Amino acid sequence: MNARAKTPTPLTVLVVGATGSIGRLVVAECLARGHTTRALVRDPVRARLPLGVGLVTGDLTRPETLAGAVAGVDAIVLAHGSGAGSSPETVDYAGVRNLLDALAGRRPRIALMTAIGVTARGSAYGHLLDWKRRSERLVRASGLPYTIVRPGWFDMNDPGEQRLVLLQGDTRRSGSPSDGVIAREQIARVLVSALSSPEATGRTFELVAERGPAPAGLGPLFTALDQDPPDALDGVHDEANMPLPTEPQRVRDDLEAARRRAAR
Repeated sequence: MNARAKTPTPLTVLVVGATGSIGRLVVAECLARGHTTRALVRDPVRARLPLGVGLVTGDLTRPETLAGAVAGVDAIVLAHGSGAGSSPETVDYAGVRNLLDALAGRRPRIALMTAIGVTARGSAYGHLLDWKRRSERLVRASGLPYTIVRPGWFDMNDPGEQRLVLLQGDTRRSGSPSDGVIAREQIARVLVSALSSPEATGRTFELVAERGPAPAGLGPLFTALDQDPPDALDGVHDEANMPLPTEPQRVRDDLEAARRRAAR
């Protein structure tokens, strides 16, 4: 990854999913920008992250392990995801809920990675996408400053496709690379850049790369986006195809609890 200019005001950043293919690049990007970087890991011995990263032991699925991880952080990057043998509800959704609960009134900046096509219903990936979308809703309901990034298909762009394109409305929902492609390093750059970019606050967008050079800066791309409406559960321009009354009662209860905390 190319060296980045140091951030004028370094942050203390917690990276969730730090040992994953995106999370490792997020860690590297944070370090390159001069942020104090903390990684949430289940097993510090096996983490194998760069020198300079603070390792904190915790598990998204065990709420009692998270209080120490979030203490004193200015920002959190959520780059985790469920995999083989894990449940999208438990990891993609409840992991976000548990982390937000652990904040106990703290107000860090949140950058959440989900996926392009997350609003598609009834697709082959529907079960996974629905829980990712519900995690987005929790972040919006939390009242915290946030950016939600929905990347396209990882590392399927060719060397000439470096121009970042930020879309809204999640209209590309074929469930194939034709929806858009993006390099993992570009995803990490956008997630970390959003933490210190006021222009990215309250924005939800799909992230793809098209033919052309990489942008010198991301501020103008963030500024061109529409903000999510205040108190909205879904991203601006998203199709209203997940009615709240039809959601599981436990999900509605979680959203109500998040809204109550935000109102305090």
